[in-house]
Amino acid sequence: DTLCDLYETLTINQAIIYCNTRGKAEWLQEQMERRDFTVSCLHGDMDGPERNIILREFRSGSSRVLITTDLLARGIDIQQVSLVINFDLPTNRENYIHRIGRTGRFGRKGVAVNFLTYRDARYLRDIESFYHTEIVEMPRNVHEYM
Repeated sequence: DTLCDLYETLTINQAIIYCNTRGKAEWLQEQMERRDFTVSCLHGDMDGPERNIILREFRSGSSRVLITTDLLARGIDIQQVSLVINFDLPTNRENYIHRIGRTGRFGRKGVAVNFLTYRDARYLRDIESFYHTEIVEMPRNVHEYM
């Protein structure tokens, strides 16, 4: 529900939503499609040609929201991505910086949002400590950062 509310509130060019598992990515795609959101899903269980089609649609802008795993945490540069959502916080702290680095590319503004559970607190502390930063709660005026 929170993800759908955020999606309805913000003006999003394109967004990447990261999940830690293929199963969670597919589940989230189903949940969003049930609420009439158009989303694409890409993960490692798909064959190369299928992944290429989905990625091509996303690059062209015909698909605006891509749900994926860490398969796309590195090496993808899409100029229009204005929002990255960690639906699952990565358990590997190095993947965090690669995931959020998909937004705000080419000198553009971008926002990264993390969805957290109480169980994620230790991963969040580890990420903050490793990168010498503080990850703050999402401000009410988040739309001004996009």
